[in-house]
Amino acid sequence: MENAQSAWQTAAILIARLIFAAVFLMAVSFKFMDMGATASYIAAAGFPFSQLLAWCAAILEVLLVIAFLTGAFFTPAAIVAAVYVIFLGFSFHGPSHWGGNQAEFGFFVDHFTFVAGLFFAAVHGPGSVLAVRAGWPGGA
Repeated sequence: MENAQSAWQTAAILIARLIFAAVFLMAVSFKFMDMGATASYIAAAGFPFSQLLAWCAAILEVLLVIAFLTGAFFTPAAIVAAVYVIFLGFSFHGPSHWGGNQAEFGFFVDHFTFVAGLFFAAVHGPGSVLAVRAGWPGGA
């Protein structure tokens, strides 16, 4: 049984989905504009196979954009996005980066506010408007 949404709730959910999609669309756009620079950034963080990882990140981000825009596989996508954002926060802005640049701590903390929104979205779903009702087989 689905709960009825008020107009402001529907608008808020749609705006949140657009924000999630826009953030990942910007991230993947920068990757596609210069995949070499992305790979170099990944390598500088100490990861091997940086070119492969850059492409994997780009593919994941495209899939997240599609999920947030359509609402398909929304809850699993929001959970995957949250895990990905936590990983990025620790890998590229974590405690080892704070000594060289105190602003990195702020970037690190910002990841957790984004993660909070993603978890909230995962729990509440894509809303009842403009949402493809696709999910994991056998799931709710």
